[in-house]
Amino acid sequence: MTILDGQRVIAIEEHYSDPEVTALFEGIDGKAARMMHEQLDDVGEARIKSMDATGIDVQVLSHAPPGPQRLDPETAVRVSKAANDRLRDICSAHPDRFAGFAMLPTPDPTAAADELERCVDKLGFKGALIHGLTGAERLFIDDERFWPIFERAEALDVPLYIHPAIPHPDVVDAYFKPYAKDHPGFLTAGWGFTMETATAGIRIILSGVLEKYPGTKIIMGHLGETLPFLLWRIDLALNRRGAAGVPFRKLFTKHFHVTTSGFFSDPALLCCIQEMGTDRILFAVDYPFVPQEPGPKWMEGLMLNDTDKAKILHGNAETLLKL
Repeated sequence: MTILDGQRVIAIEEHYSDPEVTALFEGIDGKAARMMHEQLDDVGEARIKSMDATGIDVQVLSHAPPGPQRLDPETAVRVSKAANDRLRDICSAHPDRFAGFAMLPTPDPTAAADELERCVDKLGFKGALIHGLTGAERLFIDDERFWPIFERAEALDVPLYIHPAIPHPDVVDAYFKPYAKDHPGFLTAGWGFTMETATAGIRIILSGVLEKYPGTKIIMGHLGETLPFLLWRIDLALNRRGAAGVPFRKLFTKHFHVTTSGFFSDPALLCCIQEMGTDRILFAVDYPFVPQEPGPKWMEGLMLNDTDKAKILHGNAETLLKL
């Protein structure tokens, strides 16, 4: 592929599964991991061979959803620490090909902040990835009890990747139930993931956590879960007469980065570039839920200048993640 003529390619939303974690989930939460278990479990030579064949030099590994957000605090802390240690071993075995995002036990926010620090300082991880809502209450990550995680991420100068999981059960019943059985993608990547994760992004901005910790860096996949496309309208709506008002567009473009994971569309990328600039867009595939091959081929054919293409393919990840 001509894209590889001296060009480094870093993909930053690439998933694996830890057997101890995956074994804890049943039903819809565990279905995807079981369906894709061969690719998710492979973090060795076969995965690297696939990377070589498609022109990907580095994968930043993160656990597939749902992760520890669904667990009780004690179990979440225990399995997160053990899984992070095992991910460190995976990355250490191929240090030039793999890096890691930490798994955080958000049901215990203080322990999650401490685990983030341990993973960055001791294990060499590049940040953390959080899957959806936390605990039996299904709390969004903007809730103040989670602010110690944002505080620690700012102090460590690492990003938090806000990643989808299955939406709130009440939302599933009210919005998706009639069609989810025959059209499971409607509940997940076809709309449910986007709706839930975009809501999380908006709530982070409304919560005030970004003003409290102004060095916070947020990553969202799938070209920002529609938020770059809606920035103008959301900003207008939140600042109508009588509203409290918030500089939504300014805060989003200052604190958020988006990735191309599972979204290889020229018009969609162009919108993100126009709203955010190429400095805030990073390449990702969303492997194995999305095949690796289409992503690099799409980037190869993009009508984009070499400088901006290099930023998306590797430069922005090298800066943001210190790779």
